[in-house]
Amino acid sequence: MRLLAILLACSTSGTAMAQTCGGDFGAFLEGLQAEAVAQGIAPDKAASFLDSVRQDPDVIRADRAQGVFQRDFIDFSRRLISQDRLQRGRSLGEQYDATFDRIEAEYGVPRGVLLAFWAFETDYGQVQGDFNTVNALVTLAHDCRRPALFRPQIFAAMQLYALGDLDPDTTTGAWAGEIGQVQMLPADIIENGVDGDGDGYITVKTSAEDALMSGGKMLASLGWQADEPWLQEILLPEGLDWTKTGLDRTFAVADWAALGVTGRNADLGAGDLQASVLLPMGWQGPAFMAYPNFRVYFEWNQSLVYVTTAAYFGTRLMGAEVYDAGNPDPGLSGEQIVVLQEKLTAMGYDVGKTDGILGAKTRAAVQAEQARLGLPADAWPTMDLLNAI
Repeated sequence: MRLLAILLACSTSGTAMAQTCGGDFGAFLEGLQAEAVAQGIAPDKAASFLDSVRQDPDVIRADRAQGVFQRDFIDFSRRLISQDRLQRGRSLGEQYDATFDRIEAEYGVPRGVLLAFWAFETDYGQVQGDFNTVNALVTLAHDCRRPALFRPQIFAAMQLYALGDLDPDTTTGAWAGEIGQVQMLPADIIENGVDGDGDGYITVKTSAEDALMSGGKMLASLGWQADEPWLQEILLPEGLDWTKTGLDRTFAVADWAALGVTGRNADLGAGDLQASVLLPMGWQGPAFMAYPNFRVYFEWNQSLVYVTTAAYFGTRLMGAEVYDAGNPDPGLSGEQIVVLQEKLTAMGYDVGKTDGILGAKTRAAVQAEQARLGLPADAWPTMDLLNAI
């Protein structure tokens, strides 16, 4: 869900503050129209595009909702990955076999990767969202939390409208303005849209071939490397230095192997690849080797839990076994993470927002404090850590 990436994007920066936002909604629309014309969009197209736009309070409510980010990896992955979803994914992989072969040949993206996105974004195209796309984009651009992120998407949507590929009255999608079966923002469609079915149009809502080819091209544009792994379950040796783990620390696969790290179901990737050991729930929980392609997922989405789940599901669709959940220590609730973030901030750590979300900055601070206290420095916060500080 690229909408999750948007929800986790940085709050309004200095650049964003330079954007016009807030104030009288009518005046805001006039400003959008003037800017669109200045960008070269025909005045009549800009006017008709904005003619029926309305603010949508449900979009703002969805934008503020963050409960999904407080689930841990095991809980989240088990909720999203069902046997039915796995079987349908494999069946659709066979149904669109020629399309997936073409995607891998042209963009280097394996079918399991795109099948997982297709599953999680829209349940294989069945649930694409019923928010009016233009209303959603304009509402979020008017809201002064992140206008720099959404305002450009309005003009991209206008370009799609001018091309006849978007109807401001009827086009619907996710609350954050994504459209189609793999949920692409208007600018992504303009940049990476592909006519996968050869009918002369790019219709990411109704054509699975168009949506999948476009998604594959977008992943390639974000840096996906052909013939390289993305995520792999691993077995860890006793006594591993946990301070070496985490996505902010990378070593050659050969170096990990020398430390005793092995693949649980298959050999590790090429020895010269740089990789990180990812412990989403600490040293006693599931363990993965994250390769360079794994980082491309964060260009699609910023939630570690979502990204890890999507990447893992991609491996399952390609034949990997169910991960070993291990026996991780219970994590903290959202409220407890807020308390932890407040304590860490008071100690001088930069955890970003005190929002109850276990993001990258909070994990880094947790790992540093665990190391200082002599606890397993695996970046997984527990009550032992909270009590210790």
